Amino acid sequence: MIYVGIDIGSTASKVIVIGEIEGKFVMPTGWSSKETTKLVKNKLKENGIDLCADNVIVGSTGYGRQAVDFSNYVITEITCHGKGGYYLASRNCTVIDIGGQDTKIIKIENGSVSDFLMNDKCSAGTGKFIEIMANRLGVDIDELFELAELGKILPISSLCTVFAESEIINYIGEGKNREDIAAGVIDSVAGKVAQLFAKFANSDYVLLTGGLSHNEFFANSLSKKIKTPVNTCQDGRFAGALGAALIAKQKYKKNK
Repeated sequence: MIYVGIDIGSTASKVIVIGEIEGKFVMPTGWSSKETTKLVKNKLKENGIDLCADNVIVGSTGYGRQAVDFSNYVITEITCHGKGGYYLASRNCTVIDIGGQDTKIIKIENGSVSDFLMNDKCSAGTGKFIEIMANRLGVDIDELFELAELGKILPISSLCTVFAESEIINYIGEGKNREDIAAGVIDSVAGKVAQLFAKFANSDYVLLTGGLSHNEFFANSLSKKIKTPVNTCQDGRFAGALGAALIAKQKYKKNK
């Protein structure tokens, strides 16, 4: 059997394959989840996976999960990120998933989601906020983090992305160093996530997933804010897709 997990996020789409064939890849979601789904389907076909075959089972999740018209199981993001996070951590944990449009904090006990919070009302504290601020500074996201590591934090107090951008424009107008502005941006995001995390302050093990999961600098910044070590892992950005594949496998075997 081959189990495919597809996480159509607002910014990036992640795919992971487990079973007789294993693999993973990521691609930009672009403007249309439907169009991205077609690209995912073609990519899987190139890798020898026939989605019409009886031995291929697909689970989909994420912002555009309904667009995956060949999915056997459509599963909510919280459930998938909880399942994937638990698998990656190999223990009970609290998952912090920073996505393009939202930030999710998921507490997992005995392998199941016991509680969660989600910030989806404002882009502050998400990947989109970082992307907007990087564009304003004329750099890409990786370069923003490189600058931030060299800078001293300039405070960004606004809770709204639009007003925060205005603060940055003012800093630029005052001739402040890009490194210091970048450090302020990252500190601001970590601060917003820490506010959301406050409910889970007694967590023993924290795992960072999502697009920033590979970034040690951000993990360290967040650790200082929440006063708890934040762990990273190689496949953190694939947590949702992995969860979808694992749940698809579980559901298939249960229904068989």
